[in-house]
Amino acid sequence: MSKRDYYETLGVERTASEDELKKAYRKMARQHHPDLQTGEAQKKTSEEKFKEVNEAYETLSDQEKRKRYDMFGHAGSQQGGGPEGFGGGGFGDAFNDIFEDFFGGQRGGSRAERGNDLQYNLELTFEESVYGKDAKLKIPRWEVCNDCKGSGAKNAAAVKTCPSCKGAGQMRFQQGFFSINRPCGQCEGAGRIVTEPCGACQGRQRTYRERTIAVHIPAGIESGMRLRLSNEGEHGVNAGPPGDLYVAITVKPHPIFQRQGHDILCEVPIHVVTAVLGGKIEVPTLKGNTVIKIPAGTQQDKILRLKGLGIPSLKSQSTGDQLFVIKIQIPTKLNARQKELLTEFAKESGMTMEEDGDGFFDKMKTYFE
Repeated sequence: MSKRDYYETLGVERTASEDELKKAYRKMARQHHPDLQTGEAQKKTSEEKFKEVNEAYETLSDQEKRKRYDMFGHAGSQQGGGPEGFGGGGFGDAFNDIFEDFFGGQRGGSRAERGNDLQYNLELTFEESVYGKDAKLKIPRWEVCNDCKGSGAKNAAAVKTCPSCKGAGQMRFQQGFFSINRPCGQCEGAGRIVTEPCGACQGRQRTYRERTIAVHIPAGIESGMRLRLSNEGEHGVNAGPPGDLYVAITVKPHPIFQRQGHDILCEVPIHVVTAVLGGKIEVPTLKGNTVIKIPAGTQQDKILRLKGLGIPSLKSQSTGDQLFVIKIQIPTKLNARQKELLTEFAKESGMTMEEDGDGFFDKMKTYFE
């Protein structure tokens, strides 16, 4: 019986890339794996198909074998390629992936593990957020043990090669159709055994200590932002890289000033006479008090601006402005003389309270007619 075309076996085009071949192989291997079938007849049929899939992938995943197969067909794939089976050509990686999917296996060896990321919550005053500051943070974290340098052993003599796996970190087991490597149970995949642990870290490779870290808070930062300090988190194990430290910023509210983008907002109360006649008033800024001019006829909520006294931008060289929102104060208690003067003002303006009121209600009547 003639063999099926390898490309047809894997269900791919002849122009398929290496990734496409691997993806197709994994799909077909899952579908025809004999250990996942029920019934002897079905297992036997799946075993034959599984062998075909393996043979096809073993050939097409090797560039030289694939080239010979494309030129000469099955006759070319048998030349100079060694025995058929689970040979090279990238088959091992794909097989390991399949193995992990089916059996929950993992590749042996004690892997380096990255340390955990940490977060420090830093509260700033409004002024510190505007102008920035240099801070020193006390960070408790796991660090590589100074005594054993991360080995977990008291000394070099306390580290022995694992007698079970001979230092390989893996043990070979037979499971059904396959010979499977699993992490050694005695050394847990490390390939070595610590006979006498380090007294400082008790074999954990790390110790818990507090470290002071300097950090620069840039001018213009605001609540909700985070600064990332690379490699300032917890140290990893088995020579793994450290994690990162994130500094989360919270800005305390100011009793007078508010942030509005890159501008600083401040409400300024002025007397009604100043609003009408104009004048000069003293106002607060983060750099001290200054005097601004109030134009005659200033209305409620008018905004006056001082350029360049706002918040620096984190992304450019620009700086916002200081904004003053005018709040006109109306006197609630007047003496007789003040009332007399206001009455004269009203007459000079050609208005009285009665006339003004009548005029308003006359307009309302007209509106609803």
